[in-house]
Amino acid sequence: MTRFRPCIDLHAGEVKQIVGGTLDSTSEALKTNYVSKLPASHYACMYKENALTGGHVIMLGPGNSAAATDALQAWPGGLQLGGGISDTNAQSWIDAGAEKVIITSFLFPEGKFSQERLDAVLGALGGDRTKLVIDISCRRQGDDRWFVAMNKWQTITDMEVTQESIKSLEPYCSEFLIHAADNEGLQRGVDEKLIERLARWCSIPVTYAGGGRSLDDLEAVKRLSHGKVDLTIGSALDCFGGQGVKFDDCVEWNKKQGA
Repeated sequence: MTRFRPCIDLHAGEVKQIVGGTLDSTSEALKTNYVSKLPASHYACMYKENALTGGHVIMLGPGNSAAATDALQAWPGGLQLGGGISDTNAQSWIDAGAEKVIITSFLFPEGKFSQERLDAVLGALGGDRTKLVIDISCRRQGDDRWFVAMNKWQTITDMEVTQESIKSLEPYCSEFLIHAADNEGLQRGVDEKLIERLARWCSIPVTYAGGGRSLDDLEAVKRLSHGKVDLTIGSALDCFGGQGVKFDDCVEWNKKQGA
């Protein structure tokens, strides 16, 4: 059943909500919707108190390890962690309190998918796919094609998001996380075509993020995916300075779904 999943996006050591398509630390075009005065651990505790499982902490670039560690220590085993994950640090983040680690860029050296690197990450986790989430966040290319994007969603890889590519990855992980980078942070609604396809193609849990702006979007994702896809809402939440939806209302929505 579709449920609301929370997030903590970290940039330069702070909790922020950023327009995903502008996320390039070397660019003056970076657009930030919100910078929190509260630490990451505050949000982790808030999610824990409301039993919001399956949330993700994403380290957007360097300088976020301390904040991420604080969040994981506030709720050991309650949050997934992504951003800069590789075979050399995956297990250490599990040891630090992450329920699962989320991996993207490491799998695409020079923008090309590497099965060898995926095998290495899974091996570092003792072969336990339940600890691994593959992030196939993507950017739209044309009307009905999406390609995995890496390096803070600035580099388009050689992997198209299709039924075939998803089926090839499913044996190695327990979940997918998909940011629709062209919608991320814009609060202009979800990518309905992508959600419909994810529901058809994925046989393991999948969380979509990008453009969620109201409870109506939760209802839309539920309808479009027949309850198979979860939704993360970020910038629109009142706890992140948004005006589109109240965090408490998302918590209540989950309760009504039996989540």
